[in-house]
Amino acid sequence: MNIIAWLLLGLLAGAIAKAIYPGSQGGGILSTIILGIIGAFLGGSLYTLLTTGTLQLAATGLSIPGLLVAVLGAMVAIFLWGLMTRRTV
Repeated sequence: MNIIAWLLLGLLAGAIAKAIYPGSQGGGILSTIILGIIGAFLGGSLYTLLTTGTLQLAATGLSIPGLLVAVLGAMVAIFLWGLMTRRTV
């Protein structure tokens, strides 16, 4: 997939995931794109693991099912980022 498609998928998946996920997530458009691209890889890898039983780095394509998997992956990435950056008082 070319870089324009990656940026478009990242922007769409990251924005949808941020809108769905409860709570406040900071960051601008660049962090949303990066979050969406990470979500595409994370979601694609988890989907491959669940369907084939093998763990391999895979990304989703620019399609409706690919966007759904990328949004789910981005939501997992938001959750994991929240766990890593949570401060204890």
